[in-house]
Amino acid sequence: MKLETKAYQEQRREWPAEGRHVLAHYDAHTVVAYQAYRPSIAEFAIRNGRFGGPDFSFTRMSWIKPNFLWMMYRSAWATKEGQEYVLGLRLRRTFFDSLLMTAVQSTFDPEIHANVDLWRSAVAESEIRSQWDPDHSPSGSKESRRAIQLGLRGLALQKLASDELLDVIDMTPFVRSQRSNAQDDSSALLTPLETVYPWPQHP
Repeated sequence: MKLETKAYQEQRREWPAEGRHVLAHYDAHTVVAYQAYRPSIAEFAIRNGRFGGPDFSFTRMSWIKPNFLWMMYRSAWATKEGQEYVLGLRLRRTFFDSLLMTAVQSTFDPEIHANVDLWRSAVAESEIRSQWDPDHSPSGSKESRRAIQLGLRGLALQKLASDELLDVIDMTPFVRSQRSNAQDDSSALLTPLETVYPWPQHP
């Protein structure tokens, strides 16, 4: 696997225990987000370095998660039907930052929109959605910390599927190798190295 890993228990001590935080594996120019797919979609992406093929839909909203353990909770460590493959998507940080800055939250927030109608209008017009959910431990219990996922459609999804996608990493063998260690949050569990991602600032 192409990503640096570290013992989960060591990382946990370094992560914030509560609040909204984007935990991610990133460097100066790229960031990795995760998705889980059925084999036909994942195998096409692995072979071609982009998304497409007869089973990938460009008309549905597609959700990416920069937090590995949130993806593990959602896919039950790659055991749910239709989520048997986990892919790491290495994206340009400039693209990822633009998603964070322009996403419309999936639930109404009076601190962002003056009223529900304005929020609904923003949701209807936006190609990018954000949602903060409880993060989860490897074994699936809820954490006080919140993790973000981003939904993309339209042109944003097309960019994710091709131009802004620098590498498709098949995480599936790694996920399978670590699955048994996740059941009791074992000290042997390894997860991709993740730290708090800096929220982008508008220029």
